[in-house]
Amino acid sequence: MTPAYLKKGDKIGIAACARKISVNEIQPAVDILNSWGLEVVLSKNLFNAENQFSGTDEERSEDLQMMLDDESVKAVISARGGYGTMRIIDKIDFTQFKKNPKWLIGYSDITVLHSHINNFDIETLHATMPINFTKNAEATETLRKALFGEKLSYEAEVHHLNRKGIAEAELIGGNLSLLYALTGSPSDIDTKGKILFIEDLDEYLYHIDRMMLNLKRGGKLSHIAGLVVGGLTDMKDNIIPFGKTAEEIIFDAVKEYSYPVCFNFPAGHIDKNSALYLGRKVHLRITDDTAELCF
Repeated sequence: MTPAYLKKGDKIGIAACARKISVNEIQPAVDILNSWGLEVVLSKNLFNAENQFSGTDEERSEDLQMMLDDESVKAVISARGGYGTMRIIDKIDFTQFKKNPKWLIGYSDITVLHSHINNFDIETLHATMPINFTKNAEATETLRKALFGEKLSYEAEVHHLNRKGIAEAELIGGNLSLLYALTGSPSDIDTKGKILFIEDLDEYLYHIDRMMLNLKRGGKLSHIAGLVVGGLTDMKDNIIPFGKTAEEIIFDAVKEYSYPVCFNFPAGHIDKNSALYLGRKVHLRITDDTAELCF
């Protein structure tokens, strides 16, 4: 199900499901959203703080619940990622949301929401968040286009590990570490017949291997229609090298299969974090000369 696209005058809510944020950090994004003709609604506890979190679990879940249930709010964007959404996901009642879906927006830790909501067959938006709005104008513009229903299509730089092919299927996924952490939970995703998108930040190479093997052993890589790999940023190694790059580790995990694989896709923990509709059918085409993804 596709939530209604936004139009000028609509309300968009900002809530913080994870790490804390300040007024100064969020004001530039408020100004940008206002320039799009949207009315920004800040959640009640947005600027609260408990250690690294934007308030207690109860305060963060209360804010998200209010945003989901308020029918006047047409979209909800998470202020930032970090860590914390998994701590509140089981406190959220999605009854009203399923009756009146609205766009849920974010990436990184917000993969918890994307994955959970994908099980309701409702689309979400993997996209930049207010903390990052001023980092890259192109990324922020793709979010505007997505929210207002303008056509999205992307072309990635060709990578030597790409595997040629064409696939048309539903796009799912998000942050690899979160997909790994959600395995076996009510927020786990069904990858069969779908195009899987993964990206990650600040991980040891051996842990990338561990997570990919987890997905493989769990049957999440054998029956997908395609694989799209976004930013693999600030990867780390031990004193004794693992011996492969993150891209090579991922390629090894899927080398026995035949579906198309795209590396270096412009989404994830990179400046040019292009907006993606998760839960929507997408056309993936990879040749010797190009890698295209079109909604």
